[in-house]
Amino acid sequence: MKVLSFCHSSRACSPLPGFIIFFFTYYVHRMESAKFTVIGPSDPVTAILGQETVLPCHLSPSMSVANMEVRWSRPEFESFVHLYRDGKDWFDGQRPEYQGRTELLKAGLRDGIVPLRILDIRRADEGRYLCYVQDGTFYEETVLELQVAGLGSAPLISVEGHQGGGIRVICQSAGWYPEPEVLWKDLSGQHLPSLSETTSQRDNGLFETETALIVIEHSNQNLSCCIRNTILNQEKESAVYIADSFFPRVNPWMVALSVILVVLFGFIGLTVYLFKMKGKLTEEVGKLTEEVGKRDIEVEKRDKEISKRDTEIGKRDIEIGKRDKEISKRDIEIEKRDNEIRWRSSLAPIEEVNVTLDPDTAHRKLFLSEDWKCVRQGGMWQDLPDNPERFDTWACVLGCEGFTSGRHCWEVEVGNVGRWAVGVARESVGRKGEISRSPEGGIWAVQQWGDQFEVLTSPETPLPLSRFPSRIRVCLDCDRGQVTFIDAGDEATIFTFPPGSIPGERIRPWLRAGRGAQLRLCP
Repeated sequence: MKVLSFCHSSRACSPLPGFIIFFFTYYVHRMESAKFTVIGPSDPVTAILGQETVLPCHLSPSMSVANMEVRWSRPEFESFVHLYRDGKDWFDGQRPEYQGRTELLKAGLRDGIVPLRILDIRRADEGRYLCYVQDGTFYEETVLELQVAGLGSAPLISVEGHQGGGIRVICQSAGWYPEPEVLWKDLSGQHLPSLSETTSQRDNGLFETETALIVIEHSNQNLSCCIRNTILNQEKESAVYIADSFFPRVNPWMVALSVILVVLFGFIGLTVYLFKMKGKLTEEVGKLTEEVGKRDIEVEKRDKEISKRDTEIGKRDIEIGKRDKEISKRDIEIEKRDNEIRWRSSLAPIEEVNVTLDPDTAHRKLFLSEDWKCVRQGGMWQDLPDNPERFDTWACVLGCEGFTSGRHCWEVEVGNVGRWAVGVARESVGRKGEISRSPEGGIWAVQQWGDQFEVLTSPETPLPLSRFPSRIRVCLDCDRGQVTFIDAGDEATIFTFPPGSIPGERIRPWLRAGRGAQLRLCP
């Protein structure tokens, strides 16, 4: 490239303007060439339990990622699955369940190929994965899905005994994922209806199945049990043949003679029993007659005592009625007092507070505006001191202001994109490591995470809203221990934590800014 120079008739030529144009053009060219798209498979990647799998991901157009940042993560987790940055792998901050099980395949880094290998596939590995690539301030990402499947043990066929004129046969197998399909087949491959089928899921998440079949002589003596994994389209099969000698043999003349003898002896025994019972019944009837007479006399005495008691109870009922009238009058007076207390409580003023964000508590990936009113999540970690007040795992920040009494209200502009959470937290809320984002962990909030809008309880409570709010009003009543979230657009109540939910300690505003979200505290 030639460097331009500018000359004047009265002065010497100066190359400085030419160099400026040269570097500006080169910088623009580098900026445009840095743009790329991250591409992954559109169909789910299928992996087998206990084996390894590779999640494919590459850049388009092809370019070297040796000096870029490559981050593999799960959308529902903050910490990463695997991180490659500054030309090497980083394991500080990796999710514990992936430690020692991931590898970024580097053979194609110069061509923009960044697949991730996962060893010893587990059922918990199933779900969505993010392939995120960043070059300077520019980044792109794609989402792909990992589907996990497992082949169980070969079917075990056992004979239980005779039933329904045939032989009951059981087929058992375990270690399947997801729930398998179980079929009985005859010699020609035709499906046979099962007598019963039971499938259960063990503590490790794998399925075991048991099915039963009645084998009839000269019909389905030669059969097989087939168990299929519908995702892998693979099956395991075991066969069995029941010989004729195992089926019960019965002589019809012996059966008829046995039936006649049983009926004859039964008739004789019944006749003898009836004669004996007749004499006993006569004696018992006489005894019962005497007992009935005695009981009639006792019943008459008891009736007289009951009539006296009924008279006493009537008198007591009259006294109770008088007391009930007095109690009802007192209830009316108490209700009037309660109404008056509610009316006075409703007159308590709500203070519109001007809330600002506390930079000493902000996560190192959060960027605050100069007036401490706006927060967003950046792609890079800031070089900030790891003081005890700062959140180090979740991208959270607290407000500077704290409240212990009174009624206070402020608004947060959340927009309609990205992932975020808005609410309040105890001043003593945990800042380090994994924290419980629920009332049990000292946080009362609502969040929009992807296409879900929910309350941060344990577990989360979905909110069926017709539209997502773009501006939320947070109302904190310290005296009642209650917080309410209102859609500032139509003044509709989103959710209210019941009175007494928030303890009587210092409460501060709490925000969480996910990727793509920008939250602003309204004046």
